[in-house]
Amino acid sequence: MTLTAATSPSDAGTRTVADPAAVVREWNSVATDTIKTSLGPRPSGQAAIWEGFVSVAVYNAVVGIEGGYTLYKWRERGPAEASSAAAAATAAHDVLLTCFPAFEERLDTAYADSLAALPAGQARDRGVDYGRRAAARIIELREGDGRFADVPFTASPAPGVWRPTPPAFQPFIDTWLARLRPLLLASPQQFRPGGPPALSSAAYAKDIQELKAMGAKTGSGRSAQQTETALFFSGNLVEQVQTAVRDHAARHRLGIVETARLFAAVNASATDAVVTAWDAKLHYGSWRPITAIRLADTDGNPATTADPAWEPLLVTPPHPDYVAGHTTVVGAVARALTGVLGTSRIDLHVPSQVTGTTRFYGSADALDRDVVDARVWGGVHSRTADVAGCRAGARVAAWALDHYFRPVAKNGTQPSPRTRTARQDRPAEPKCGDGIG
Repeated sequence: MTLTAATSPSDAGTRTVADPAAVVREWNSVATDTIKTSLGPRPSGQAAIWEGFVSVAVYNAVVGIEGGYTLYKWRERGPAEASSAAAAATAAHDVLLTCFPAFEERLDTAYADSLAALPAGQARDRGVDYGRRAAARIIELREGDGRFADVPFTASPAPGVWRPTPPAFQPFIDTWLARLRPLLLASPQQFRPGGPPALSSAAYAKDIQELKAMGAKTGSGRSAQQTETALFFSGNLVEQVQTAVRDHAARHRLGIVETARLFAAVNASATDAVVTAWDAKLHYGSWRPITAIRLADTDGNPATTADPAWEPLLVTPPHPDYVAGHTTVVGAVARALTGVLGTSRIDLHVPSQVTGTTRFYGSADALDRDVVDARVWGGVHSRTADVAGCRAGARVAAWALDHYFRPVAKNGTQPSPRTRTARQDRPAEPKCGDGIG
């Protein structure tokens, strides 16, 4: 396989001693390209898993030297005089090489370039050594985590139950994600939402009616802008997020510690959001819109009518409707961003390779809303599945930031997780586009 360009043009020219944070951005770009090339157009949340592994290793490598925040499941601090840039590059390289050994030559070349840009000497050598230990710690923590386990989907076809969808009729993809040991959460089902509405309910009928009208490939009620929104978020969402966060960190001139923390919070939350989404998909196993609309005469709901020829705008991914992976991930990313940045103004420029355009998102709510709407207008998810996913992802990230990536107390000790009341354990719900857009 051929690896695409290892760095973006803006990063390549800024990888200097004066801007050590550029090393973190650069290796996020290397990671994203490696993951994308390895997985190809796989319609799965798998990409977020590998981004999470790399980001927490880089975070530990940087914070363990620079200080300021609690380490991720590790107590080994690095020497203060070590190069955190060398440590970051080493940690990213070693985790990626372990996960993607077929890319050894490309990864080694990028790593040699990163080290060559740093002054040779004891600081660089000590940074390399500490980065290796940071990577080894993450690799050790992830042993036996359930990756690629055989997890069968055993539900028999029935009204409301998922089954393979046209045109490819692929089986449920990457079911192991539902049982993967999370990076941050205690279990995959920790934030499992309640189930989808009953087939006989008015809420279910409302979802189906909206999908028939707004998600159809032809003859829909969508405007040109709504169609563009559906297409905008129909590609590699994880890549879109990484590119936007790199750009944000560069434009705001975040230092190496803050850059590493931002990526770790965003990507570890996204990792566990994927696990949460796949847990719900496997647990509830609800059928996709294309099946629900074509077989509406079997659902027992008098407010729905079958259309055996109905097709969605987008090709339906091979896994159940509830909950939506895209919106669960974006809900987590948006909440992680607001938590780390300390404001709802996220200031993101999000690109889309599908449409060739870039959108500016000033607020987390606007990003959540567009992704929720996009999956409805694309005809691949019910609004209920989108909203439930978005809110579950937000809960994942809110909990994550209460327990990880936290500032070190003034006396240098690691603070305990925040104590919340029962009411405080339920953070304010994001809007998540739960009104018909």
